[in-house]
Amino acid sequence: MPDTSTDAAAGLPARRFGWEDMFVPPEEDSRFDGPCADERSVLANQLRNHRLTLELKCGGLDAEQLAQRSVPPSTLSLLGLVRHVAERERHWFRRTMAGKDVSRIWPTSGVDGALDGAVADPAMVEQAWTAWRREIVFAERFVAEAPSLDVRGHRGDRMVLLRELLVDAIGEYARHVGHADLLRERIDGRVGR
Repeated sequence: MPDTSTDAAAGLPARRFGWEDMFVPPEEDSRFDGPCADERSVLANQLRNHRLTLELKCGGLDAEQLAQRSVPPSTLSLLGLVRHVAERERHWFRRTMAGKDVSRIWPTSGVDGALDGAVADPAMVEQAWTAWRREIVFAERFVAEAPSLDVRGHRGDRMVLLRELLVDAIGEYARHVGHADLLRERIDGRVGR
């Protein structure tokens, strides 16, 4: 365990880790279901595991904690990440793969509007989780019902296969789960897988 005395002096939470302090005890961790039978289940389960990890990293926090920014000048927060990935899920699966003409969940003029607009409001937190879960339901159904991973969608003028999109989504979630690790540790010192 690292010396946390300098953290306390800086007003930061003490860093803590132990199996007893995991977000979920290993024997109850639903993120890892065992071996997968085929490529579709491997990709779908990896994406599901990253989604669940993000949700775990946000668990037990109030609106103020979820909206806490990382370090200036960044607007990154856990709430902002949830809003951002809700928008990405909508874009990946509704627009790109299903070809639906749907608007953004949080219309903004900036690329990072979902991040920038995240504020400590319980109603906003509820809206973010509701939107995120709604988009995941659509995405999971789309993936399960697709005739194959070779289903094609379009990103502007570029064609993209469902297989490629799932890999992109896994990569983006993996990056953001790493951000969530650091944000959560800064909020209350909690670390874990």
